[in-house]
Amino acid sequence: MSTDRLSEDAPEPTAPGPETAPEETATTAAPEAAGREDGTGGDTSGGTGGGTDGGTDGVSEGSAGAGDAAGAGDAAGAGDAAAESVAAAGDVTAAGDAGGPEGAAGGPEAGAGAPAAAGGGRAAEGGGKLSAAALAAAVRAVESGERSADSFFTERSPRSGGAGAAAGARRPQGGVPAPATGTPERGGPAGAPPQAPAVPGQESAPDHTRPAPGGDGGGRPAPAAHTTPHPATTADLAPGLDGVRQVLTAGGAPEALAEKTAETLGERAAEALREDPWQLLSVPGVRPEQADGFARALLGPACGPDDDRRAQALVGWLLEQAALAGHSALEAPALRAALAQRSVPDPDEALQTAIAEGAVLVFQDAVETPGGARPSVGDEDEEQPVRVLLGLDRFAMAEESVADGLARLLNTFEEPADEQPADEEPADAGPTGAGGEPATSSAPEHGGPSEPADGAPEDDTSARDDTSVRDDTSVRDDIPVRAVRQPSATAWEAAAAAAPSPSAAGLIRAAARSGLVAHTGAEAARAEPAALIAAARALGLRACGATHTPDGRARLARHLAEAADPYTGLAAAPAPGAAAEAAVTLSGLLAGREGPGRDADGALALDLLVVLDAPQLDLETAALLVESLTDGARLVLSGDPGVLWSAGPGRLFADVLAARCCPQVASRTPDFGPVGELVSGIGIGELNQVEAPGKEVVIIPARDAGEAVHRTVQLVADSVPRAIGVPAEQTQVVTVGHGGAAGTRALNAALKERLNPGPGRFGGFDPGDRVAYSPAPGRTVTGTVTGADAAGLHLDCAGSPVVVPRERVGPDTVRHGWAVTAHQAAGARWPAVVAVLPGDAAKGLTRSWVYTAFGRAERHLSVVQGVDQALPRAVAEIPAKERTTRLRTLLQLHTAQATADASAG
Repeated sequence: MSTDRLSEDAPEPTAPGPETAPEETATTAAPEAAGREDGTGGDTSGGTGGGTDGGTDGVSEGSAGAGDAAGAGDAAGAGDAAAESVAAAGDVTAAGDAGGPEGAAGGPEAGAGAPAAAGGGRAAEGGGKLSAAALAAAVRAVESGERSADSFFTERSPRSGGAGAAAGARRPQGGVPAPATGTPERGGPAGAPPQAPAVPGQESAPDHTRPAPGGDGGGRPAPAAHTTPHPATTADLAPGLDGVRQVLTAGGAPEALAEKTAETLGERAAEALREDPWQLLSVPGVRPEQADGFARALLGPACGPDDDRRAQALVGWLLEQAALAGHSALEAPALRAALAQRSVPDPDEALQTAIAEGAVLVFQDAVETPGGARPSVGDEDEEQPVRVLLGLDRFAMAEESVADGLARLLNTFEEPADEQPADEEPADAGPTGAGGEPATSSAPEHGGPSEPADGAPEDDTSARDDTSVRDDTSVRDDIPVRAVRQPSATAWEAAAAAAPSPSAAGLIRAAARSGLVAHTGAEAARAEPAALIAAARALGLRACGATHTPDGRARLARHLAEAADPYTGLAAAPAPGAAAEAAVTLSGLLAGREGPGRDADGALALDLLVVLDAPQLDLETAALLVESLTDGARLVLSGDPGVLWSAGPGRLFADVLAARCCPQVASRTPDFGPVGELVSGIGIGELNQVEAPGKEVVIIPARDAGEAVHRTVQLVADSVPRAIGVPAEQTQVVTVGHGGAAGTRALNAALKERLNPGPGRFGGFDPGDRVAYSPAPGRTVTGTVTGADAAGLHLDCAGSPVVVPRERVGPDTVRHGWAVTAHQAAGARWPAVVAVLPGDAAKGLTRSWVYTAFGRAERHLSVVQGVDQALPRAVAEIPAKERTTRLRTLLQLHTAQATADASAG
């Protein structure tokens, strides 16, 4: 690694001096993150804001910091035992915007799970209401293994079972399950859960769905009686959005929140807020102290911290914030401590009420001991200590849908026969235009998709952009429903023998024998899944590869063009131009804008799908994807396990690898060059000096944040173009967060002034501005402003024109993009990258953040850093911010069940 200076006035390497304080600071508090890990939440109005890369933008710039884990009003008690227990169990911590690259500090990795009585690790939901002391004792007994989680509830609940009251039923193993009421169907995301089996000694709770906020039920039912209504809650309401503005104004909230409030709470938003002012907390960007102030203004003396409506709103808010930080569930002690820190007088009672109403689901996972055996189906009677997890049904259903879907692909897969049956004629190649060998297996009885893809809910934004959800044209009557093609084992072996590398050959052989394969490797290893796709298409399979970003799609298309050469001699070689058609973005594939489309039953018209950038796959998108694959299809998850995890909840790729439920192929192809050598060392915990004769890697110290901004502008505008030959438009700045004195906002302001000065006449933007456009949470693409008109802001994103409607132009959708966060940069690469690590980022650095940021560079990497020894310490000692998830446990249980079924058969 070189410390040569690219600029003449760059200082000699020295220890960093005093650091400039970040714009916003925060203290450790409850499991919260004010924004998603990708930094694409919504800034609303007022004040100053910030956010680390792990929790950036999801709250307003006026909400005590846009990405802090706890607002300034939450500092009280941050150092007490309750806060410490939260931090230990998986809370989100940050020190202002620059406090760390991630906002997701997670609890310990989910261990092997004990089978739960009510289905898949979930304890029975609903049931009789215990006293607070009894609930606390029951939770501790379950955590120690003295009791089963089933013992939480012993009689039928007088309340509604809630949306997830019976979400525990799991598909049977060992084949294709028969459809069940409420079971998520292929072609759409997880739907309403099926009825769970009754817990012994307890009547089955009715499968009632809890009314959505603002719906017919007006949100969460208000307590039966309250004191005399405050005058602010008795005036006549204006219709529609005017009524929402009226209530917000009465409560002292800005009218600008009206549209978001109506969108969140529905048609009866105004009435819902009157009945329960704390429902304002469900609006993105609103923090507890703001909701408390709103409730005080509306309720007057009737408002107090002991109001059950406040406690229930906080339970949901804390779990939503945990999800934004990547957790699919939280441990019970962490949630109790967080509620206590928020002045909830009886956290146990609050949790019991939330569970009884079905707003929160209870799960139990066995506590994994070092060297302990994996769970098996016959272990139900053995006493095992478990941890109790609490989560929202939305993420629980997504996680279980992913586990069920992956198990379905494994169980319905049929290994290829040694030879093609002699009496079969070669089949038509289908929409790709490639001929190939016929299928040797047929779809099982219940294998076909049962619902068209356009049945997906319109509000699922995890896999769509601003312009479309999956529309009717994605389900095509001209694509017939057909069994998955299955070339012979001999044909697969011939394809593997023609592979360009041993690692590619190993991947082809693994995909030939399994419906699910995990492939790990860095940038150079992307040629291996490309070889698999080329081989599969040459064998007549409908195959394609899906990437996280358009840049990744372009890189995959180049690899595919090269990979097709060894297979041109095969009789079923793909048609010219097929390489470009076989590379798609995942969002485009699911929305029907890219790829082969869906057949008449709504399943993707694919026999083999390779998902690259698999670590960026969040639970909800993964659930939609897996349900879209027909029985017997092959799915290959490929990615670099060292990069940051998905912006949304879960750690799907890491959990699949940890569960060891499918063949795993580790690439042996190294990344070359000084940058590749540096990043490879970081991946194994070593920050090595590398030889950089062409100044491929340069370290530039910065004494404070102001100097870091100055050096960054100098590098992008002058030094890198002059010394390296990479122009400013091909150089990307990556920093730790949006706020702070060296966050994206400060850096972009300085870079705009130098590179494209202007008045910002189009909503703060001028033609020629580089922008970071987030069409949906978790996805960011860079582009350039080309103009604006009545339709909105016009962008050029990787050669594709995009129009952002006027009402959507804002920091939650479009930001200046000369500088981005590492999460926003994941999945893309640039010829030159300037990584900025100001001194106040030291406490939050992790190996995965450094690996991701440094790995975005192709030819040149400049590191502007003021963290001194915190950088090598993070690389060596802090792999990642952990997340609490259940997928690993669910997959292991599926594997154990399949093993037991095979033994019994």
